[in-house]
Amino acid sequence: MNGAGAVVPATLSRAVDTIRGGTGSIDVVVLAGSAPTSGSATPECDTAMTVTGVNSCTTWTLTTAADGNDSQVNADIRKAEFVYFAGGDQCRYAAWKGTALEASVESVVAKGGGSGGGSAGHHVNSPVVYDACNGSVTSSEALADPYDKAITFTTGLFQWPDYAGVINDSHFVTRDRMGRTMAFVARAVKDGLVTGGAAWGVGVEEGGSLFIDRDGTATEYGKDAYVVLGDHQPEQATARQPLTYSGFKIWRLAPGTAFDFRHRPTCGYYLRSVVGGVLDADPYSGTPVTDCGSPTGSTLAESEPNDTRDTADDATGLPSPKVLTGTMKSTSDRDYFAVALASGRTATVNCSVPAAYDADLYWLDSSGRTVARSVNNGAGADEALSFTRTASGTGTYYLDMEAYSGWGTAPYSCTVTDA
Repeated sequence: MNGAGAVVPATLSRAVDTIRGGTGSIDVVVLAGSAPTSGSATPECDTAMTVTGVNSCTTWTLTTAADGNDSQVNADIRKAEFVYFAGGDQCRYAAWKGTALEASVESVVAKGGGSGGGSAGHHVNSPVVYDACNGSVTSSEALADPYDKAITFTTGLFQWPDYAGVINDSHFVTRDRMGRTMAFVARAVKDGLVTGGAAWGVGVEEGGSLFIDRDGTATEYGKDAYVVLGDHQPEQATARQPLTYSGFKIWRLAPGTAFDFRHRPTCGYYLRSVVGGVLDADPYSGTPVTDCGSPTGSTLAESEPNDTRDTADDATGLPSPKVLTGTMKSTSDRDYFAVALASGRTATVNCSVPAAYDADLYWLDSSGRTVARSVNNGAGADEALSFTRTASGTGTYYLDMEAYSGWGTAPYSCTVTDA
């Protein structure tokens, strides 16, 4: 999938070799929503035919939704092993949802072939498509109003393996599209366009190309790509109001870098936020976080949503001492962690709170009753408490960190010792 409309020979060659297993040849179909305005009438096929292993390449220019039901078009697609969506207007491509063309392209992938595209063709290959049916939107416009009339989506067109929850974007750095991708991601989470409360933006720069193999591993070619994760609800995403969203996790994929979409990483990202429609400085580079915590061993980083006892992060299986980390993502954020404590044992909790906000610490029993608390006043004031279980057996308790004043992306860290 390419950041601009043109075919990138390196990734097409890899796709062709993968599909044909190193021997034989395959047929390619190019689907375009409009004819090229200059030069060759079939520029994508011109490049494709220079790639070893391509037997034929056919271009279809389809200008209406009804063209998606053309019998000859669909016959050619079903005989092919690779479908390439050209650049242009992705709204025309989104209109093919529900036509025979949708099922025909899916049949190519199902038999071991591939699908890809550039620019508009990159957009249409994600499960949430920014369709631009009301015109294009800039980053500044999207951040000023994430419900701008130009921000519209088509969902459910193509659902490729290992690529769930993704919104593609193109011409990424050249046209400064990080901000609008963040707005798309926030909208997808807020509006429930994705499952699991997390959306992933995938932006590819002009001249870059992202190849995803059958195991879900993506490799970047040519120029950089970016993966932008929003894994919690936005602090503010309302029509005619600027976006506020803390802690987007961003992976920068340099050429040759791999990203596992089947087993998506939980570390190696850098953080950027949007406050009142203003994006942090230098959003296209950052120092990767390398110590992100893990649900195994003795450290656990929060995973939103964890704002209730029912959605608490489970720390019951971690050995003592255990370290629980998170951030206060809004002035009303609450983070719950479930902790087990046996009879006669004392849990001691020490929380380091960053200077960005004031957070309070509560220790709750299994019914949600507060049995211990620490509410030191002031931003950056650390919290500490202890509790001894006198009842028989082992009980489940909840460590509840609550934002009292302020919020931010700087993490708190709570060490829980069981003795």
